[in-house]
Amino acid sequence: MYLLDTDYIVLLEEPPGELRQRLLSRMAAHPAENFFLSIVSFHEQFGGWQSLLNKNRKPASVVRAYSEFAKLLSAYSQAQLADYDGSASIRFEQLRKQRVRIGTMDLRIAAIALANDYTVLTRNLVDFQKVPDLKVEDWTVAAPEKPR
Repeated sequence: MYLLDTDYIVLLEEPPGELRQRLLSRMAAHPAENFFLSIVSFHEQFGGWQSLLNKNRKPASVVRAYSEFAKLLSAYSQAQLADYDGSASIRFEQLRKQRVRIGTMDLRIAAIALANDYTVLTRNLVDFQKVPDLKVEDWTVAAPEKPR
């Protein structure tokens, strides 16, 4: 089972490109039910658009922000959602006590993954690899060529 980090979710929303295509190809090799989005990623994305809405009252910006809210709601409603529940909260507090030094939102995503035995898919290996026992992979990097 795989938990997509927010950076992967954003990548999947972007126009076609090499990294996006590489990710989609790897994902296609697995059943769709093996992939989860976290409520924390929803919080991050929603918060970004809410911040834009709160800072900018220009009509076009307001329309864009509400349009993005609608897209988020639709995407997350159709996805399997990994919740930040009591088990994730306990894992989060354990990681904080271990002084794992990554951002709070990333630490919450890691806690969800640990609580559910998910592998985190992210381009942010630098931070997520600091989390003890967390399985983490980046499917956007080219697979090494096999020797002939």
